[in-house]
Order: sequence, then C-alpha cells, then structure tokens
Amino acid sequence: MSSPDSSNVDLESALSDLLTRARLSSYLEVTPSLSGALELYEWNMRAAASVLELTGMVEIVIRNALDRQLTRWAAGRGVPDWPDHAPLDPRGRQDLRAASDRAGRASALPSRGRVIAELPFGFWRYLVSSRYHASLWVPSLHRAFPSGPADLRARRREVEQRMRGLHVARNRAAHHEPIHRRDLERDRTDAIDLLGWVDPVAATWAERTSSLRGVLEQRPRRSTE
Repeated sequence: MSSPDSSNVDLESALSDLLTRARLSSYLEVTPSLSGALELYEWNMRAAASVLELTGMVEIVIRNALDRQLTRWAAGRGVPDWPDHAPLDPRGRQDLRAASDRAGRASALPSRGRVIAELPFGFWRYLVSSRYHASLWVPSLHRAFPSGPADLRARRREVEQRMRGLHVARNRAAHHEPIHRRDLERDRTDAIDLLGWVDPVAATWAERTSSLRGVLEQRPRRSTE
C-alpha cells in the first residue's frame, strides 16, 4: 500500500502530465517545487474567478452608465437611438453588428437591451478612448463618471487607463492564463475607483461583495517568499 506521501507524489506527477509542464512553467519559476507550483496554480484559478466576478460588476455598471448618456445624446439630437447614429469607427460598427447577430440567434426579434448586453467589454473600453474625445466624451460620456477627476481630459484618460487594465485582466482570467504575477490589488483598486466615479453606491457594493481581497490574502505563502 502506498504511503500518503507517495500518493501525493503520484497525484502531483499525474497532474503535471495532465496540465503539462509548459502550462506550469510560470508557476515553477516562482516556486521550484512541483507541489508549490500546483498550489499556486490552484490559487490562480480562484483569483481568476474573483477577477471575473469583479470585472463583471464593473462591466455592467459602466455599460449601463454609458448607454444612459448615449441615449440622452441621441435624444438631444432628435435621432431615434445611438447605435444607428453615434459616430463610431469601423471597429465600433463591427462590434455592434456582431452583437446584433449574437442577439438574433437567441430571438428572431432581439430587443435593444439584448443587443446592448451582447456588446463586449472591449467595445466600452474603446468608447472612452481618445478617438472619441471630441465627438462623444466631451458632449456626453464624461457624465457617466460624475465623481471622476474634474478636468475632462484627465477624467477620460484615467477612466481609459483603468478600463484598459481591467480588460486585460478579465481576458487573461477568462482564458485560464496565469495572472499570479499581475498586481491584482491594483486591479481591485482600479475597479473600485471606476465604480465610485459612476456612483459611490456601486463602489460600496463591490467592496462588500467582491471576493478578490480575501483571495489575495490567501495567496500561498511559499509563492511570495
């Protein structure tokens, strides 16, 4: 009969084959033992889940805030709705077409809300980029972040910077990539900042609900030594 220690060794060896050494390489660079690398890998999975949870909150709150301002922008110009009339570049138009196609697969007559919900995080990230500063940010979108920096150019820059970082973190987490070397505490702070700039209630909700801080406190000790 195998001893508990030999059973663990057998399990770790099997997991190494299943996950592949190549996939574990970034973890082995941090902690040279296979057992430590697997422990860090498991922590990375929990961290990724928490990142997806928090960025999901950010995405929904910001998407709704930007949509509200774009709806007001359209009404002020006497046009039916912003998706058909906002001065989007080819990438933005393609994102809208793709969202409409995805919504159409679920319903023959997809609602406006369903189409908006299908727009990816990247669409909203690029909507606050410098390319739309004059056409959308100054006349409309800055109002989605009323508690942000007072200067509108600085506000857009700070919003874009945080959304860009969270977009990267979200994508890496969603694709099961290593995020253990990211400054996840900064990502958490950036998310809280963004939510607070939209509405302090949103920041309070995320602080209370997000599991990321607790996960960060549980990082395997040997991977930080």
